[in-house]
Amino acid sequence: MPKISDIEETPNPNAVKFILREAVSNGTAHQYASADQATGDTLAKSLFDVGHVVSVFYMDRMITIEKDDEGDWDDLLPVLAVPIRAAATVNSPAGAAAAAVGGAIAALTSDDPRLLKINEILDEKVRPALMGDGGYLEVLGLKEHTLSIRYQGACGSCPSSLTGTLMAIEGMLKQEIDPEMEVIAV
Repeated sequence: MPKISDIEETPNPNAVKFILREAVSNGTAHQYASADQATGDTLAKSLFDVGHVVSVFYMDRMITIEKDDEGDWDDLLPVLAVPIRAAATVNSPAGAAAAAVGGAIAALTSDDPRLLKINEILDEKVRPALMGDGGYLEVLGLKEHTLSIRYQGACGSCPSSLTGTLMAIEGMLKQEIDPEMEVIAV
């Protein structure tokens, strides 16, 4: 049972990030945009069951929950803490290795060497900041000069992710990888 170390606000006013003392996943990101998607995941399903929850994202020692506009954090936080504290934890040395591969699935299944470099840049310069705000970024693929990404967690519906952050990522990749690079969020 993980203990909650801290609860942090995120730039997205409808999302909060729970910091845990023990990991609930081994470096793999779990993203659910509805209760129907979370049916097979005990932790995510129990969080949706609280009500007013519109998305759940968790990875390692972080859980980000997004609420609808009607939900009030003062009412929701104590109720959300119950299933989080009851969740199973993972303690595996494989966790560190899995974390290194977390955002690089598209790179591993592609023969395009640019994807490996893109993921290295994102791991070094972008993902740590997004995780600090309760989110993450998954690379979906690269076709010619267009990189498809998906924001997860608090970043999934945050206006700054879809504008400023996206433009910053595109500018960085244009400078370091390909001057014709276009980045789209799906």
